[in-house]
Amino acid sequence: MLWTLLAIVVAGLGAAGIALLLRKLTRNKLPKWIVPLFGGLGMLGYQVFYEYSWFEHQQARQPAESVVVATEAGHVFWRPWSYFVPMVTAFTVLDSKSVVREQVADAQVAEFMLYRFEKQHIDHVAHQAHLLNCTTAELLPLDAQKQPQLAQLKRIGKDDLLYRQVCR
Repeated sequence: MLWTLLAIVVAGLGAAGIALLLRKLTRNKLPKWIVPLFGGLGMLGYQVFYEYSWFEHQQARQPAESVVVATEAGHVFWRPWSYFVPMVTAFTVLDSKSVVREQVADAQVAEFMLYRFEKQHIDHVAHQAHLLNCTTAELLPLDAQKQPQLAQLKRIGKDDLLYRQVCR
C-alpha cells in the first residue's frame, strides 16, 4: 500500500512536470491551472491503471501449479469508470498440488485447497479445503478440523473449470 501511494504521488508529480514543461515551451501562454490539472489526471490515471492491472499482477505472483478457476468482475460506485469497463475484484485459485483423489465406495472423491483473493484497500486472501464428488459433481467445503459443512453443499457443472481440473 505504501508503494502504491508513493507511485501515485510520483505519477502526479511527473504529469505536473510535463505540464510545466509545456507551459515553458509555449512561453507561458498556457494557463497556470494546467499544472495541477495534469498532476491530478496523472494521479487518477495511475490509480485506474493499478486497479485494472491488479488481477494480472496477482496472477503472475502465483506458483506455476496454481490454476485460476473463477473470477468476479464488478463495479464500485466510487470508481465510476468501472461501470463502463468492469474490473476483476476477486478470483479463486485451485492449488493443483493439493488435489488428493480417492475411491470411496462407487464414487471418486477429491480433496483440495481453494484460495480466494479479494481486492480491498488491503488485499485479502482466504483459503479453505474442499471435497468434490466427481461422480455427482457435488462440492462440499471443509472446516478447519476437516469436517464437512453439509449446509454449504452445492452442485457444480461438469463443464466447470474447477470440476475439469480436479476430476480429470
